[in-house]
Amino acid sequence: MKDIFNIKEIKKIERLENEYDLEKASLLERKLRLMIDENPDLKPIRKKLRDLIKDYEDREWSDFDKITDSQVLESDKAEEIVNYEQKFINKRKDTIRKKLNEYDMTQQDLGLILGHPKSYMSELINGVSQFTLKDLVIIHRILGINLNILVPTFLQSETRDKVRESIKKLNKPKLGLRKTELV
Repeated sequence: MKDIFNIKEIKKIERLENEYDLEKASLLERKLRLMIDENPDLKPIRKKLRDLIKDYEDREWSDFDKITDSQVLESDKAEEIVNYEQKFINKRKDTIRKKLNEYDMTQQDLGLILGHPKSYMSELINGVSQFTLKDLVIIHRILGINLNILVPTFLQSETRDKVRESIKKLNKPKLGLRKTELV
């Protein structure tokens, strides 16, 4: 899926295009299922995700005889990437919560500082919506959390491919993405 900064942008998505989109949509759908009690406004977004997932699976996975090895490999790689991203989000969430506890603060208190309502803070902390760079800098400055923990430095495959292609066009052999770039 394109870089989604606010979960409400899901409404604009017409269809899932690849296995990464499917994995990302499946993860978001599971997270929303857990958040709906706190914020019932998320129900239509969860339904949209479920419809997108079903449409993709019907298109790409319904005929068992047509499933290829490369399709399975793409699915496995997408799952690995989403798991990597999720580990980052969980580490960031745990670090922020630990620091909030040290300062005897709640997520709602942090939301007040950042100018976000309680329900949106839950989306941000859980990785359903993305913090702005300004939010992350404020969190870094007031809670003293290292920016490496707050700011993801991995690239989605679409972006990574575009960067590699651009570097290739520049014909700069010394320039490139680091090998440690998993995503």
